[in-house]
Amino acid sequence: MQSHDPERPADSARLSDDPAHGRSPDEVSRAEHKEVSTSFDPQTGRRVKLGVGVAGAGLLLCCAIVIVIRLFHVHAVAKAGETAYSTPPPVDVVIAAPATAGQDLVLPGETAAWYETTIYARVNGYVAKWSVDIGDHVKKGQVLATIETPELDAELQAARAQLKASEAQVEARKAEAEFSRTTNERWRDSPKGVVSEQERESKKADYESSEARLYAANAQVNLDKSKVDQYSALTEFKQVRAPFDGTITERKIDIGNLVTAGSGSTTTPLYRMAQTDPLRIFVDVPQSASGELMRPGVPAEIRATGAVGGVFSGKIVRSAESINAQARTMRVEVDMPNADHLLVPGMYVNVAFKLQPRGLVEVPAAALIFRASGTQVAQVDANDKVRFTDVTIARDNGSLVELASGVKPGDKLVLNISSQIAPGQPVAVNTPDTGDKSLRAKR
Repeated sequence: MQSHDPERPADSARLSDDPAHGRSPDEVSRAEHKEVSTSFDPQTGRRVKLGVGVAGAGLLLCCAIVIVIRLFHVHAVAKAGETAYSTPPPVDVVIAAPATAGQDLVLPGETAAWYETTIYARVNGYVAKWSVDIGDHVKKGQVLATIETPELDAELQAARAQLKASEAQVEARKAEAEFSRTTNERWRDSPKGVVSEQERESKKADYESSEARLYAANAQVNLDKSKVDQYSALTEFKQVRAPFDGTITERKIDIGNLVTAGSGSTTTPLYRMAQTDPLRIFVDVPQSASGELMRPGVPAEIRATGAVGGVFSGKIVRSAESINAQARTMRVEVDMPNADHLLVPGMYVNVAFKLQPRGLVEVPAAALIFRASGTQVAQVDANDKVRFTDVTIARDNGSLVELASGVKPGDKLVLNISSQIAPGQPVAVNTPDTGDKSLRAKR
């Protein structure tokens, strides 16, 4: 009996679905070969070659365009360089003019008191009272402090007592001298034989001795008087007085302080005071202006800044008349009234002097050329060509300089000339608008 397999119908179905089912091996091989083979268009290779050629031609064209552009640029630069080289460089010029107005010379200065002193005690003692303090304005002779001097007072009393004793001694010597004088006259006029010569000479000697004792007593009185006068004069210094009108700038004492007479390094000063009306201003003038500012009477303006800012008038009263070898300056003193005490000693101020014109040529400082061989200027001649000329500076006023030689009024001078411009080179002249008609160039 044949058994039934349930899987078999499925296998039969798969066999019926297989393409090779029922075919010969050759047919199956041909079918597989046909499915996996790829077919190509015959025009494909020619198209690829054409694309590569077009890309290469485009690249060559771009390179050619870049090269041409660069050639045009180089040519343009060269043309511009030739044009620039052949075109005269532009320069700014000014016309040299005579200095007709005086210049202001402003210099730093320092204020100083008219008088300034440190006050010391002239007697030994202790401070009983002080009457003024810093900032007080005092008059000459005004009492500043009082010093108690018990030792000096005792010495004065002793000197006065000694003087009275000496005066009494003089009176006694006067009586002795008078008696000796009359005795000597009686013995001198006595007849010979009444008194001996020895006694007569003795009475004469007593008289002369009494006169000498009287002279010595008078001398002792004078000596004692001088001591009294000395101590009396010292007692005047018990009251410390101001030596001049001024301002107290420092106080070093207080009540009860022991003070010692003198002004040594170990002695404490009592006061320091200064007189500030008028006021001195010391200015160091440069050598170039010393000849004009060494004469007394030159007016000056004192310009102060800060809270006491303002302009004050003064004048030169004296100068050192000597140049400082290190700084090449000369010190001058300017005095100014200071009744309101607005300025005080030790202040920094600016002092302006009006310098008189000296008939020199004035040019801007920008026209100068400083070289190793000396100072020069660049002049432009009638043909607009540059030439360099040596000059001598007579006065430096900052932005303007006065020349003593090398330039005359009317010369055209180049401002801030380039180092590339050579002598004899043509230039194109520009006229800058400086606002100063005397320094404008006019072609």
